[in-house]
This record gives sequence, structure tokens and C-alpha cells, in this order.
Amino acid sequence: MMVNSRVCISGLVLITIVGVFLSSAGTACGEVRLPAVIGDNMVLQQGGKVPIWGWAEPNEEIMVSVSWHSMQWGVTANEHGKWQFSMDAPKAGGPYEITLRGKNTITIRNILVGEVWVCSGQSNMEMSVYSSANAQEEISAAKYPNIRLFTVQKKIADSPESDCVGQWQQCSPQTVGGFSAVGYFFGRKLHKELNVPVGLINTSWGGTVAEAWTRAGALETMPYFKRQMDAVAAAKADPEVSMAKYREELAQWQEKINEGNSKDQDCIAPGFDDTGWKEMALPGLWETTELGNFDGLVWFRRTFEVPENMTGKEMVLSLGPIDDMDSTWVNGVRVGGLEGPGTWMAPREYKFGGDIIKAGRNVIVVRVLDTGGGGGIYGQPEQMMLKDTGGAGSISLSGKWRYKVGYDIKSMPSQPSPPAWANNPNAPTVLYNGMIAPLIPFGIKGAIWYQGESNAGRAYQYRESFPLMITNWREDWERGDFPFLFVQLANFMAVKDEPGESAWAELREAQLRTLSLPNTGQAVIIDIGDAEDIHPKNKQDVGKRLALWALGNSYGKSIVYSGPLYKSMKADGGKIILSFDHVGGGLVAKGGGSLKGFAIAGEDKKFVWADAKIEGDKIVVSSDAVAAPAAVRYAWADNPVCNLYNAEGLPASPFRTDDWPGVTAAAQ
Repeated sequence: MMVNSRVCISGLVLITIVGVFLSSAGTACGEVRLPAVIGDNMVLQQGGKVPIWGWAEPNEEIMVSVSWHSMQWGVTANEHGKWQFSMDAPKAGGPYEITLRGKNTITIRNILVGEVWVCSGQSNMEMSVYSSANAQEEISAAKYPNIRLFTVQKKIADSPESDCVGQWQQCSPQTVGGFSAVGYFFGRKLHKELNVPVGLINTSWGGTVAEAWTRAGALETMPYFKRQMDAVAAAKADPEVSMAKYREELAQWQEKINEGNSKDQDCIAPGFDDTGWKEMALPGLWETTELGNFDGLVWFRRTFEVPENMTGKEMVLSLGPIDDMDSTWVNGVRVGGLEGPGTWMAPREYKFGGDIIKAGRNVIVVRVLDTGGGGGIYGQPEQMMLKDTGGAGSISLSGKWRYKVGYDIKSMPSQPSPPAWANNPNAPTVLYNGMIAPLIPFGIKGAIWYQGESNAGRAYQYRESFPLMITNWREDWERGDFPFLFVQLANFMAVKDEPGESAWAELREAQLRTLSLPNTGQAVIIDIGDAEDIHPKNKQDVGKRLALWALGNSYGKSIVYSGPLYKSMKADGGKIILSFDHVGGGLVAKGGGSLKGFAIAGEDKKFVWADAKIEGDKIVVSSDAVAAPAAVRYAWADNPVCNLYNAEGLPASPFRTDDWPGVTAAAQ
């Protein structure tokens, strides 16, 4: 790094020139150029230094003037054509302008100064306002010109990028629909409470893992990821060999899968007798049925009657989204299927000729392969129908289908992963490189994060990898321990009758443990999930609960911003006494009645449902079935029935008092 003093028109200004900058897109091309995140309609972070950077001709002199100050700054590009400097941010407000003059002149207009937050994670952060609850009402009311929105275009990169694709926009009914719902509702709450402009940068990608959002140098400290990254490096060194190896492994895996798929293949025939199969109501994830947390292949069959006037015409079969992959037959003829990775959110619509459908009885067969997480045909009832393109009629296909399990995924080999350079968003570091690095060092207040579903199978590992990612971002941004607020996983999948183990509970625990990092916060949403949808539509309360943490912990508002958090336990004879932080106005059982969701066990580790009573700011837990209790768990399930809140209406975080090995302990 080199420091250069320049005498400018209005005084002596010390300018910092960046000698080594992030690689790739920022090569100089003669004219002054700025990164996408610095542009018209942006929001600058108030209360500190504002970094401005870009590219120009090597050694080119650039003069910078701002509309809020009479001073001008001078900066010289380095030998690579890269330059950067910082200035004091003005008071919150605007609009302001910044003008840069070199061989060309750039004026950045309609700039506001206020609070800037990065919004990142996987699909529940990516999920748009358009897809959230009360979407049309929310979009119509989104007239907030002092909220500014920036969405980073998705990009995978094998080394840190210097720029991204995106554009700042004023928040309006025309621009908000496609923006992150959690981000928008969070920013709207801050804007209303703080009465300052708010800038929101959405950089998210559905179905992704935390390690994809982490820098290589940080991940190398964890042996698990070091091995992965070494394998990536070897693959890059000889891409033809690595791709050939991948194709060979994929072919072998596909052969095994095809062998499993061919089992029960006779059910495709229209005359097949399926009376021995079980029934399932569709649409809906099969985790909510007796199949439970099943991953593997399931055959579905449905017979239906077609009137004469719908025959002989081109047809459209709509099934809604299917998690993960499907092949679909009508009357024994394959009409479609999506079987590649990343298809689990895609609605299925298959067109086929009128010669396939006949008057009277017809049969649809759908083969569904789920490789992890939710599984099944899970959209909305109105998405499941058969209709002819001529408009003669439609037939609803929602309701009872017959089904049979083909095979459990555990009995099959793991699907090989493509090389990192082969368009894999879940390879270590690739999203940090392509979607975080280009934003650094833009001035921000903090970050909000909604992710974890894709790491639930490695929850114990997440105890280390998630704090590592947070620390990595803070180090690279060089803005100290800026606020990092995250969403704990919602309730999802079938409710279980008895206490048991849960990978999702262990992931929530890993998130809870991350509060040990300074200046972090956790929005608990264990009460607003959806048993049948991994993407619950109520994103308003998610944004609000994140904003409460920001307002109370980051902005110093005198409010209760968290639900009860477990602090300690004390064994007292046949009972355990629990203490909590963030009690607020007092502990309550929401809805009245007794507390639900508490389980207790002795040293035998056999949990049973417990009696739990509020006594002041503590909870006393016991069971006649456990004479010498050793541990208590609360809301320890994929989709727990639980009702502990504080008087301010914020739910308690799930927790356990024991440290007995869980179901993901071995996945390191």
C-alpha cells in the first residue's frame, strides 16, 4: 500500500492509494470507471469514512468534488490503474452529488446518506416481496424513495472479483417486487423508526452453503474444507482430467440410480394394479406425512376421468414444484421431467399431443427423487391440473394419490459433485469471490443473514464454519465488529409425537452458539414457519424481528429486542431450574395454559415430555418418570410445538442443557 500527499484546490488532503486490489474485472481501459455498487441513487453510510474507488489510466490524476463540501480531493491511480480514497460522510440526508474528473467526467447523482445493510444468505433471503404474504398489498404500499435497493447479480468465481453487476434503485411499487422480502421489511422498519435513508444490498443465492460465502484463506483453517479446496486446486491444474473423472463418476452413479429407478417400472403401464399402494394427499411435502424425514425415490399414481370434448387436443399437465427431480408419464408415455440439480423450485408444466389422452379413465405416474431436505410434489392445489390449450376445460389433480417407496437414498451412492469451476455455487469460496468481494470496502453499517437449511446435515461443523464466515467478512471489510444479525431456522416438516433427535434443532443450536461472537443478534422464528413449505411466506415478522435487534442493540433504542435466551440450569432434587436472559416484562406461556415443548431426561439420555412451570423469571421442569433429571431440552425438533415467550411477544430460542452427541456430530 502506498500513501500519496497531494495539494488540492481547497487544501492539503491525504489520499490513500490502493496498490494491490481485488483481481479480475477492474482492469483499466483508459477512462475513469467506478464499480457497480458506487452509482446513482446509492446510499452512503453515515457517521464515518466513505470509501470511493475505481479504475483509470495507470498514473492518471483524478479530481473529486462533492456537493456537500467546498473541498476537492485529488487521487492518482497506481501502475495498475486502480485508485481508492476515503472521505468523511456528511450528515444523514440528501440528495447529494459526487463528481470525478480525469480524462472523462463522471457525476454520481441522487445520493443519500443514512444506514446501509448487506442482506445475504440462501433462498429465504432471496425470496422476493412478490412471493411473500400479502404481496400485492405490500408492493402497492412500497412508496419509500428514501429506501434504496441494490441486488447483486448471481455469479460464481474461483478468485475474488473486483466488480459485480447491479444497480441502485429507489424503492417503489415498480422496483420492490423482485427484491428480498426479508431485506425490504427489515429496511422499512429501520427507515420508519430512525427516520433516515436506508440502503439495502441483496446478495443471496438459494440452496447454497455457508462455506461458499467464505474466503479461501479463512476456510483453509478448517481441515474439512482444506481438503475440498486442495481437490479443487488439483482439478483446476488439469481441468480435462478432472472433468473426465467427474463424468466417469457421474455415469457410474447414474447407472446405480437407473437401476433403482427401474425397480417398480411396471407401474408406468396404465393397467397396473396399484390397490396395494398407500394414499397421500397432494400437494404437500411428504415430511408432513408418515414418510417423515425420508430421502429417496417415491412413485406416485393418479387416475382421472376425461370427458370426450377434451380429447384430441394439445394438453398441458401442471404439477407445480417438485422437490427434487421427477419423471412423469401419462398413459404410459413419458411427457416430461426435470432431473438435473437445482430443479426443486421449478414448477412443472409439460405439453403433449392430443393422441395421448383418451375419453374415460387415464393415468398419471410421477417418479420423484429427493436427495435431501423436503421432498415431494409440494406447490398449491390450483397448480395441479390438466388442461387443453384450446380452453375446452381443465381437470384438478390435487387430492389423494397412491404412492409407493422405490428406494431410500441411504442405500445408494452419493451423487458426485462437479468440479468447482464447472458452475457449482456450493463449492467453497465461489460466492464470496463473485458476490461479496466486489462489495468490499463499500461503507456499511452491518449485515443480515438468513441461511442454514443447506448446512443442517453438518450442524456441528456449522458451529465453527458460520462464526468463521462472520469473522472473515468483518476482517475483510475493515470496519471492526460490525453488527451481524441472523435468522434462526423456522419450524418445518412434520410434528413428532415424542421427543427425539433433529438435525434442524442442532443447526439452530449452532446458530444460537454464534451469539458468543461480539455484536451478533438472532431473530427467532420458531413460531412462524410452515410445516409444508421450507419457504414460509410471512417475511414481515422475520424482517421486524431482525430490525428489533438492530434498533435495540445497534442503535441504542430502549426496547426489548429478543425473546428469552437460555442462560443456566440448576438441578434441585427431582427438578431442574432454568434461568434466562432477555426475560423482558416476564416469561409467559403464549395463549395461556401450560408450557409446551419441554422434555427432560436422566443420565440414561431417554427424554420424555416434562411438566414446566414459570416461577418468577425462572422455569421449573420435572417429570414423574424421571427421578434424577440430568438434562432439559426445549423446542428440540424439526417442527416443535412450543409456547415460551416474554411479555413483549417474542419467542424463546430452542435450546438444550446437555452436550450429548447429536445426529450430525459425525458429519465433520
